[in-house]
Order: sequence, then structure tokens, then C-alpha cells
Amino acid sequence: MIPLMNLADCYRVLGLRSGASFAEIKASYRRLARQYHPDANPGDRQTQDKFIELTEAYKFLLSVVDKSETVEKVSNPEQTAVSPPQPSVTKVTRKETPKDTPIQKLPDLSITEQQLKWSSYQQLQQLLKNRRFPRAIALIEGLAQRLPEDPEVRQWQAIAYQRWGRQLIAEKQLEKARIYLKKALKTDPHNRSLWAEVERDFRRLEQIF
Repeated sequence: MIPLMNLADCYRVLGLRSGASFAEIKASYRRLARQYHPDANPGDRQTQDKFIELTEAYKFLLSVVDKSETVEKVSNPEQTAVSPPQPSVTKVTRKETPKDTPIQKLPDLSITEQQLKWSSYQQLQQLLKNRRFPRAIALIEGLAQRLPEDPEVRQWQAIAYQRWGRQLIAEKQLEKARIYLKKALKTDPHNRSLWAEVERDFRRLEQIF
């Protein structure tokens, strides 16, 4: 995964001005994606990295730009409330299926809280990448206590639980794995991606038993 970009970086990567509309973002991404797509540049690692960067910037902007209106120009991107990109997620089903995910409004965060959230997100990504799951869980549980109403933080917390549960299965710590998989579902019960992933993990548990 490429390093996290701020809002201004994303517009720059897509060759757009700050505040470009949803339609402009989509059009620019399609044009550049065709140019840098790996299929059109086989064996070119630099072009592949550029394509990944474009895609990450595009996904990030989609998460913060209103699809029906042009976003207002921002003179200071760091003071704009934005949603960090979500860590690679997951889905679950046991004997019931999740209800449709309700639309959840992100809480209004202070500049300090935004910075804390971004910093914690970056640390969480690194900890998960390095399989330091207990540290990742301690970090995200602390953030969840600080920002208890933030649905993105709850999602990250559930993902950390699920990843740790999966690792525990690999280590044959099956009862402990079951506990953390259940905690993942309880923490973010409406996440369909998470339900699918946890369902696969439970099937692995049953096969081992």
C-alpha cells in the first residue's frame, strides 16, 4: 500500500484543482488509468506504481466528495474534515446475516481529533502489516475510547479483531480465536465484508475441530 496522501495530494495525483467535482474526478481517473494500466505497460514497475497511486487517490476522493455537487475549494486541506481510507477490509455470516449497513454520519472532529485519528490509522496499518496484532488492538481500542461515536474507528477495531482471530487459528489457539472473531462481529455488526471474512474463518475453525 502506498503512503497515505492528504486531500491536496489526491487532487494533484489526478491532475485536478482542489474542489473538482465528482464527474471531473471520475473522468480524470478513467483517462489516466487507461494510460498507466499495467496491461498497457507490461513489465514497467514505475508505471504500475503510478497506477496504484492513481487508484488510491481516486478511492480516497470518492470517500470525501459529494457525488451530486462540486466540492468547495479548500485553502488549507489539513483543516478539512476527511475520512481516511479504510484498511483492507473483510465480510461474515454465521447463522444469521447482517442487516443492510445503515448510513452513518461521521462525527464532527476537532483538528486535534482529526490528527489523532490519522496518526492512529497510519500506525494501525503498519502494525497489521507487521502482524503485531496485540499492539494493533491496544492502539485501536484506545482510539475507540477517545472517539466512541466514529463508525470508521469501530470498523478498524473490528478488522483488528478479525485479523488477530485469523492469526490465532493459524497458531491453533482455537478458543481464543473464536472469542476475537465474535468480538469483531459485535463491534461492527453491519459490515457485510467483515461478515464474509469471519464466516470463512469460522469454517476453518470447524474443519480443525
